[in-house]
Amino acid sequence: MRFFFDNNLSPKLARSLDVLVEPEHRVTHLKERFSANTPDTVWMGALAGEEDWVIVSGDLQIRKNPHEIKAWQEAGHTTFFLKKGWIDLPRWDQVWKFAKAFPELIATAERARKGSAFFLTPNGKIEEA
Repeated sequence: MRFFFDNNLSPKLARSLDVLVEPEHRVTHLKERFSANTPDTVWMGALAGEEDWVIVSGDLQIRKNPHEIKAWQEAGHTTFFLKKGWIDLPRWDQVWKFAKAFPELIATAERARKGSAFFLTPNGKIEEA
């Protein structure tokens, strides 16, 4: 399974988690595949043709913008949206909370129906969106 971190998350966090979960899984940051200013609809469309991506996004606006909703739904990838509070956490708090929550995030993604959406709270709890 491959996890794709959007531009609202640190590339260093993605690389660190990638080291921890490889070779069974991979974690890729948006900047590894696209330029930093790539619109959400563009990268979602590009990933739509690729299987087994799980999106991890700190951008809650994706669920409110009609063009982004359409691109997200058409891509059909399971997505975890970080609830309010994640992005404002200091870097080291994000690191340890992600490391702690990631095994459950993987397990949830493995069980999820294609195209499912979840919220990940700053406390590491996973909720259906």
